[in-house]
Amino acid sequence: MDDYLQGVAFLAFTPHVLGILLILVVLLTVSALVSGSETAFFSLSPGEVRELEESETKHSKAAVRLLGDTDRLLSTILITNNLVNIGAILAANALIDHIVVFGQATVLEFIVKVIVVTFLLLLFGEIMPKIFAAYNTLSFARRMAVPLSALQRFFRPLSALLIRAGGSITNALARKQSNLSVSELTDAIEIAEADSDDDKKMLTGIVRFERTEVDQIMKPRIDVVALDQEATFTEVRETVVRSGFSRIPVYRENLDDIKGVLYVKDLLPHLSEGEDFNWRQLLRPTYFVPEHKKINDLLEDFQKRKIHIAVVVDEYGGTLGIVSLEDILEEIVGEIADESDIEAATYEQIDDHHYHFEGRTHLGDFLRVLTLPDTFLDGVRGDADTLAGLMLEIRGEFFCEGDVVAFEHLTFRALRVENRRITKVEVTLRDDNANDTASSDDGGN
Repeated sequence: MDDYLQGVAFLAFTPHVLGILLILVVLLTVSALVSGSETAFFSLSPGEVRELEESETKHSKAAVRLLGDTDRLLSTILITNNLVNIGAILAANALIDHIVVFGQATVLEFIVKVIVVTFLLLLFGEIMPKIFAAYNTLSFARRMAVPLSALQRFFRPLSALLIRAGGSITNALARKQSNLSVSELTDAIEIAEADSDDDKKMLTGIVRFERTEVDQIMKPRIDVVALDQEATFTEVRETVVRSGFSRIPVYRENLDDIKGVLYVKDLLPHLSEGEDFNWRQLLRPTYFVPEHKKINDLLEDFQKRKIHIAVVVDEYGGTLGIVSLEDILEEIVGEIADESDIEAATYEQIDDHHYHFEGRTHLGDFLRVLTLPDTFLDGVRGDADTLAGLMLEIRGEFFCEGDVVAFEHLTFRALRVENRRITKVEVTLRDDNANDTASSDDGGN
């Protein structure tokens, strides 16, 4: 034991030691108050927060302001606490150096300066105040609200820098984690035994949801039902009844100049009006979205704006089509049909190897019907979004009725062509041993 105390000597007490001791006590007190504040503010119950909001005192108002920006509050607490703790450690070491000389007792010096000082700092600066604050959250938060507000203003530049840097790192990690999760979920769905095909389709839709763009689910321009702003009130009513839609875009001269959206519910109180009724005054503003906008972002926009329909435009501002809230939801839950849906199904299964599709069938729906991977057509689809567009991309020229084109184990035959537009397609799933025959048929067109 004497070997560990060799060279240890105590120094005479001086006024300088008292000054360092007072500084250490102040720093430990500040550390305790700030540490307790972290526990108090972030442990407030909803009822206690409501009590602060209803109070008119200066301290309560300051506490509510701090809770309005919890990121800045936390950064202020952490900055203050770390600076104070560093100061307390330096003060404690300076105090020890002015009281005792350790000489050759390096082990004892390490124990006192590192282990003992750390223990005291944790006990009085962290553990005890946080325990006390946990049982007195509301009163502690009120008492510390004004001092923390002052510290927040003082450290604002540094806390803003830390929040910005931390946010960038967090977003990067979140994106990486999101990508991993999508991949893992896709693999899990493939190997999982879902209760039904509908469950599996819904899970697949959720995984695919974040990556889907607006132009993949929109109703194309050629299928859009719209009104000319010069239409008579009689024509408007006839269009509403014939279409069965609850929201109809209104254009001037052509669809590239959309002037607004007519909500049928706004029209109902005026059905008895005469032919001279100015129905254009009922138009609501149009929400335009770019074709490559992600549908998860569009869903958030719909929720914030409290709307159900948007017009999809290309880079030149031309109208490509329209997209509705129902289109987005159908990506997850599948086709939603109600009493107003009078259109026929977009496909019909003839047998195990033959299907009839509408030419306007979206490629995403086509792949789901045939249970093909999302990437199956990536090499040939180009800019096509529909089955008819895919056939044009593969062949590179217009079709006549009966013309055939093939890709992989699929054969596409144009059953009906109207004004150079393919409106009906027969899709044949070929067996592997029939590939050569199908390819020679394709070569003759």
